[in-house]
Amino acid sequence: MKLVVIGGSGLIGRKAVAVLRRRGYEVLSASPSSGVDTVSGEGVAEALAGARVVVDATNAASADDGATLAFFETSTRNLLAAERAANVGHHVVLSIVGTERLIASGYFRAKLAQETLVRAAPIPWTIVRATQFFEFVEGIARAATEGGSVRVPPVLMQPVAADDVAERIADIALAEPLRATVEVAGPERIRQDDLVRRFLDAARDSRRVVADPAARYFGAAVDDRSLVPGALARLGATRFDDWLERQFVPGKGPPRAG
Repeated sequence: MKLVVIGGSGLIGRKAVAVLRRRGYEVLSASPSSGVDTVSGEGVAEALAGARVVVDATNAASADDGATLAFFETSTRNLLAAERAANVGHHVVLSIVGTERLIASGYFRAKLAQETLVRAAPIPWTIVRATQFFEFVEGIARAATEGGSVRVPPVLMQPVAADDVAERIADIALAEPLRATVEVAGPERIRQDDLVRRFLDAARDSRRVVADPAARYFGAAVDDRSLVPGALARLGATRFDDWLERQFVPGKGPPRAG
């Protein structure tokens, strides 16, 4: 069985490719760098020839709301049309827990639009919504930095290791389409200020974390329900402190989201 991972050079894409290959499956890693561009359509039909499953782990490169929406809508429409022509049997797309609760952010509105297109298409589908990755905590801190302080809301999160997300995506890609949304999260809930503080402490970063209830999360107001999954989420096994220990070893800098 052939599987294609669109966005195969990104953080989750490349990990999902590795997991599926390790399990013995034929996997094509597709991205603009390999000649497959879902926005222009270049190379898509060729990549999907003979594929049974397509995993969409693409991400928008622009921070502009309009460009992000255009990317997800154009990319998804082109990909779904090519899948229909290639008789693909399962479309798996990576999305984000809480998307419908965070539509004050243009990025989350774009992801919701992507999900809507997938649900309306004739290709059998499964949407995988993941919580924030451990690997992106540095990005949260960077976005919230004001001088020597990091101002973040003290709301609950349930972040997850990218390796665990890739494993769950592989499980779902190899199963029958659910025509439903599956949530994936880490094993523990952590308040955002504590999460960032623990990361900066491990990195020996001197920035001070300020718990500010009025602070926004990438432009969106959040509360204790915004960033956590429901009761039926599939949980990864990796705890944040264990992940930190593996990341911050002598001679190794902080992890990058990729």
